[in-house]
Amino acid sequence: MPSSSKERTEIDERLLKVLSNKERPSRPSGLTNTFTFGWRALLKLKYVPEQLMDVTVFPIMFLLMFTYLFGGAIAGSTGDYLQFLLPGILAMTVVTITMYTGMELNNDISKGIFDRFRSLPIWRPSVLVGMLMMDALRYTIASTIMIVLGLIMGFRPDGGTVGVILSVALLVWFSFSLSWIWTTLGLILRTEKSLMGVSMMVLFPLTFVSNVFVDPTTLPSWLQAFVEVNPISLLVTAVRGLMHGTVTFEQVGWVLVASVIILLIFAPLTMYLYRNKR
Repeated sequence: MPSSSKERTEIDERLLKVLSNKERPSRPSGLTNTFTFGWRALLKLKYVPEQLMDVTVFPIMFLLMFTYLFGGAIAGSTGDYLQFLLPGILAMTVVTITMYTGMELNNDISKGIFDRFRSLPIWRPSVLVGMLMMDALRYTIASTIMIVLGLIMGFRPDGGTVGVILSVALLVWFSFSLSWIWTTLGLILRTEKSLMGVSMMVLFPLTFVSNVFVDPTTLPSWLQAFVEVNPISLLVTAVRGLMHGTVTFEQVGWVLVASVIILLIFAPLTMYLYRNKR
């Protein structure tokens, strides 16, 4: 038996050399972890391309349907209504698909993948942040498809290319912050169906009782009061203003404030539930 700590250390070193002649790889950084999980989410699209239907087929259906069904009745012509509708329907579509973030997380939990990730020596938030980064790409794809289709149909943004790019950036940022609500619910609710039900119960009134489809001044005063403080209405007003060159700092500021409030509440709550879920 070794008689001193020095001898024990030498034996341990010799054993390590026998067992492995390679250096242990360095621990990956949080940024590397995040991009790895973002890449994982991207690979899901490769093997299950049907997941892109919500950012390809549905936006096209919504824009065509609402423009040609309601354009003549509300604005007198589909062309005039398209100028008003497209920023609103763009915001509504992208905000609606944010709920799939929580559904993907809930699906990982039900399959046991979630527990495996928590056991790995990685930066804990990287699993969620990587997933949300991929979702931001999906929001950008949906926005691009709708804007291109709108241009083909006759949409002409007075704010020019810069206004359109800024509006999409603002929309993606707001949707990113909103996604944290669904990750929180994805950790609380037990099934995808229950999460979808709660998500639609929240999103349906927020998106339809807003200024997406009509000017709030045409609504009853009691309903108009709700529409004016509805965060979706604040988002649509800013996006519409950026696209048409009529935006104010106040309009963009309210959207940024709402995004930060949502992020400050639900991001820490999500991480708390993520660390302590049983």
